[in-house]
Amino acid sequence: MSTNVTVPALPESVADATILTWHKKPGDPVSRDENIVDLETDKVVLEVPSPVDGILGAISAAEGDTVTAGDMLTVIQEGSAASAPAAAETAEAPADDEPVLTPAVRRLVKEKGIDPKAVVGTGKDGRILKTDVTAYIESLEASSSKATAPITQESEITQTGIEGERPEQRVPMTRLRARIAERLLEAQQNAAILTTFNEVDLQAINDLRKNYKDKFEKDHEVKLGFMSFFIKASVEALKQFPAVNASVDGKDIIYHGYYDIGIAVGSPRGLVVPILRDADQLGFADTEKAVRDFGKKANDGSLSYEELTGGTFTISNGGVFGSMLSTPILNPPQSAILGMHTIQQRPMVVNGEIVVRPMMYLALSYDHRIVDGREAVQFLVTIKNMLEDPTRLLLQV
Repeated sequence: MSTNVTVPALPESVADATILTWHKKPGDPVSRDENIVDLETDKVVLEVPSPVDGILGAISAAEGDTVTAGDMLTVIQEGSAASAPAAAETAEAPADDEPVLTPAVRRLVKEKGIDPKAVVGTGKDGRILKTDVTAYIESLEASSSKATAPITQESEITQTGIEGERPEQRVPMTRLRARIAERLLEAQQNAAILTTFNEVDLQAINDLRKNYKDKFEKDHEVKLGFMSFFIKASVEALKQFPAVNASVDGKDIIYHGYYDIGIAVGSPRGLVVPILRDADQLGFADTEKAVRDFGKKANDGSLSYEELTGGTFTISNGGVFGSMLSTPILNPPQSAILGMHTIQQRPMVVNGEIVVRPMMYLALSYDHRIVDGREAVQFLVTIKNMLEDPTRLLLQV
């Protein structure tokens, strides 16, 4: 008896998907609920599990092909995978010898051309983590005598047969990268984007975190970081300046009475923006836990489509990568985005004296069609004032 495997129902507003990676080949044994193929959409990677135990039949769509919901992917000949005929016996290595990899780790080892069997796993039961792969890559780079060319890049070029002094490699954009490019162009072409800047003294927040971080982590099982302060300050500023929390729809302006904050997060596939919904109703601990979970999910590719959809305002923290100053681009159809940057110790004049303070440049890019320059400047000043006196966040003044 055979069972058809088709493209599952795609998230709302997603028309199609791309075959990203087949994890099995025709003739391989598969187990029920075992992932057999990854599908890439504009925002997320969907895993397609086997519905039954059996042997994988012919593949109907190759890696790179575009498919829609209901399209045929493959056929599985039902039966016990453990008692599969010669297909399992003639495999290059027993299935038990293959390390179990998460989607993010599978993509990373494939991208870098690494044999996962060469990587020592530090996870539970020896499972390979993303950090294990990056540590393995770093060890290879450290031992390489060719300091001018990282071994990962050299490996990729060699595998594709590209040689010579000036190698080039042409690869198609991923669905996510293409979508990012499309949205950035859309924002620049359809909005009147301006950026205003300010700087904030984070000494008060540093003192607060120093005094309470241990107690906070003990009570809430999450670290007290900076992001929760910026999110709470942004929400209070959005309440005072509702145009910054609005969006344009044709000739209408939609004013949102809720605060769904997008948190820009780097992932192995590119930039993603999961949404912290109803941020005004969350305490510091819940906010920090949500931000932490977004980071983990972004790294292992498990963010859901719903978590990446919507949002009324976005915060982007380029400071984690060392950015000193930038002009962030809007996340359509939102009207504004806040850019955080690296914290630097700089001499400042406080009460007539020169003192060293932890300073950060802030940038607010906004759509001048609905946000006036005065509102944008006052919005950023409001965030600055709340961060420099975090008591305001508690009193909401």
